[in-house]
Amino acid sequence: MATPLLEHLPLYEQTVRRPVQVRGIGLHSGVPVTVTLRPAPPGTGLVFVRKDLEDFEIPAHWSHVARVSYATSLMRKGVLISTVEHLLSVCYALGIDNARIEIDNLEVPVLDGSGLPWLELILEAGIQASHRPRQYLRILRTVAVEAQGRSVRVEPADTFRLTCDIFFDHPLIGRQRLELELTPAAYAREIAPARTFGFTRDLKTLREMGLIRGASLENAIGFDDTGVLNADGLRFPDECCRHKALDLIGDLALLGRPLLGHVIAERAGHAMHVALVSRIMANPWLYEVVTLERTTVAAGLVC
Repeated sequence: MATPLLEHLPLYEQTVRRPVQVRGIGLHSGVPVTVTLRPAPPGTGLVFVRKDLEDFEIPAHWSHVARVSYATSLMRKGVLISTVEHLLSVCYALGIDNARIEIDNLEVPVLDGSGLPWLELILEAGIQASHRPRQYLRILRTVAVEAQGRSVRVEPADTFRLTCDIFFDHPLIGRQRLELELTPAAYAREIAPARTFGFTRDLKTLREMGLIRGASLENAIGFDDTGVLNADGLRFPDECCRHKALDLIGDLALLGRPLLGHVIAERAGHAMHVALVSRIMANPWLYEVVTLERTTVAAGLVC
């Protein structure tokens, strides 16, 4: 993406410049749903608004996480918003701090299975900076979550760095690793186009669980035992790893502030991502809140 809006980390809180709307289906529910992104004032955060339930609001915040098995879902007072990670990932990476996300059903639409349609929608809306300095959460001490050979941790760093490592026993996947210093431009180029994926061997079980009712080769990569089912193939040789990074960023958005730290995920998933977020927020001595105006000269963040 050539737009200068994506070249640097923002100094000030941002929102979308004008309302934009998209319609699609839910990956797991298969139901049609419309989402409208609307501007919001500084300090609002990202807030989901259930238009079908009298404008009930659910902030995109770690304290409202409900389920994290095959997607990240939020719940407040019994009202659910499901599969929020792709949209939150794009908002987080592009520096959209404040927006009202109006939705008329229970699941955010999957669109093409990647973050790219959301990114294009936000760029169509435009990005509006405020006069309120953007507060970053800078990690001071390493914090980690580990279980059964999987782990995710964040180490101190003056930029947002990401290392994502995955393994799937498939000839087109295997072990994949992505290392990236995350800026809006790097995200748009390297991560946003990566689609969600699944395996034919799991279809029956997942559908019996009431999941992936809206999945198709139009919105996901499908793998059989030896290859990929999509006629257009893969967008990247390591597209699966890049999509896992996209999911991770979406879950980190639940911190409520952009992160300065090095996140290292090894075969982690939504539950472990959210556990890391909860552990960070439960221990305020692990981080400090800063603005880039205070750290730019030392760290070179906006050069």
